[in-house]
Amino acid sequence: MSIGGNVYAFLQRRTVETDEIGAQVETWVDVQKVRGWLDLTGGDSKHTNYNAKLQESTHVFVAEYVALNEVVTAENSRAVIAGKRYDVLLIDDPMEMHKQLEIYLKYTGGQ
Repeated sequence: MSIGGNVYAFLQRRTVETDEIGAQVETWVDVQKVRGWLDLTGGDSKHTNYNAKLQESTHVFVAEYVALNEVVTAENSRAVIAGKRYDVLLIDDPMEMHKQLEIYLKYTGGQ
């Protein structure tokens, strides 16, 4: 059974380079394209959650399991989905069963 999906997430990695005058320039480079489903998780919960990254999450992207490029980490990546940018907060392979990926995101704006 395939999870399928109705959108593609373009996972991007942040790189920082130094230009000719010594200033650091941040760029984002597409690393991998993943097909899945985007769902809203945001809400104004009054309950405290011990996992602060999940508490900040506004969306979750669910996809069939694929091995992600090794450079894609929550610390240096973002997702662009339908022209909108999301910071990657957490990448989860539930119970490490390699059946699906859950990528918790925080909406940061349009492209």
